[in-house]
Amino acid sequence: MKAMACTKFGPPDVLKLAEIQKPAPNGDEVLVKVQASSVNYNTLVHVSGKPFLARLMGVGFLKSKIKIPGNDIAGRVEAIGGNVKQFQPGDEVIGDLCGCGLGAFAEYVCVPENALALKPANLSFEEAAAVPEAAVVALQGLRDKGRIQPGQKVLIYGASGGIGTFAVQIAKAFGAEVTGVCSTRNVDLVRSLGADHVIDYTKEDFIKSGQQYDLILATAGYRSIFDYKRALSPKGIYVATGGSMTGPKAMAQIFQPMLLGPWLSMAGSKKFYVLTLKINQKDLSFMKELIEAGKVKPVIDRRYPLNGAAEALRYYGEGHARGKVVITMERNGEI
Repeated sequence: MKAMACTKFGPPDVLKLAEIQKPAPNGDEVLVKVQASSVNYNTLVHVSGKPFLARLMGVGFLKSKIKIPGNDIAGRVEAIGGNVKQFQPGDEVIGDLCGCGLGAFAEYVCVPENALALKPANLSFEEAAAVPEAAVVALQGLRDKGRIQPGQKVLIYGASGGIGTFAVQIAKAFGAEVTGVCSTRNVDLVRSLGADHVIDYTKEDFIKSGQQYDLILATAGYRSIFDYKRALSPKGIYVATGGSMTGPKAMAQIFQPMLLGPWLSMAGSKKFYVLTLKINQKDLSFMKELIEAGKVKPVIDRRYPLNGAAEALRYYGEGHARGKVVITMERNGEI
C-alpha cells in the first residue's frame, strides 16, 4: 500500500510517498481502508519536531517515533479481528488515532475498535475526515472544561479555524449567544455558521468593547491571559485549546494558562484552563448525532491527494486555513 513516510524531522518536504506492507488486524483491531484524513497541529509537530519541547515529551528526539503521521481518518472497514464486536466489513467509520500510533496518511490502517465510531450518514468521506480531532476538541473545551449553559455569552477566538468553526456551531447547539473573532476575510463565513456577533480583530479589539463573557474558548492566535481575564464575567471560564502556529508567541497561549492559570483561578472566581484532549468513542458518536441532526457541519478549506501531503502541511502551517485541510486517497499518483 502507499503511505506518506517520515524518516527524519524537518520541513514538510521530508514526507515521502512510499510503498509499505499492508497491515492485518489483531484480535481487537479493525482494518480500515482510509478514504480521507485531515491535517492537525500534532501532524506538524511529528513531522517538524517543533516546538523542541515536544521532543522531550515523547515524539522522538533526533527523529520522529511516528513513521506515518496523521490521526484523523474516515474510511470503510475491510476486515476485523476475532474479538471485534462493534463493526463489520463494509461499515463506514471515523476515528482519531492519537492514542494508538497515528498512521492515517496511508491507504490502510489497523485501529482498535474503541477508537472508531460510525461515520455521519449525511457526510462524504472527505467531510467526515475533518471531524474527529477538531470537533471533539471544541466539544470538550466548551462542554467539559467550559461547562457551557444555554443563554450564556460565549466568545470563540479563532472562530474560522479548524477547531473554531466547530466550536461556533457546537456552542449554538448548546443554546449559547456566540461571538466569533476572526479576520476580515472570514467574517461572512463565521456569520454563516450561526455566530450571533462577529468581531473582525483587524478593526476592533474585543477587550476594549467592555463586553464580558461567561465562557471564552481560545483556539488560535495569541492574546495575553490577562486580556482574556478582563473580558470574563465575574464567574467566567477561559479555556485554551491552541495558539499561534508560528513565531515567538507560538505556544504562549498554551503555556500562560498552564503556568499562570492555576494561580489566577485560586485567586478569584474566574477560572483558567488548558484543554487536554481525551479521545473517546462516546464523544465521536455524540458529534455524529449533532451532525446528522443538521446542527453542525464541517468546513473544508482545501483538499490534497495523499502525495500532496507535504504541500497540505505547508499550507496549514501558514496559519490561515479556513476550517480544515483534508487529505484524500484518490489520485495519489505513482511512487
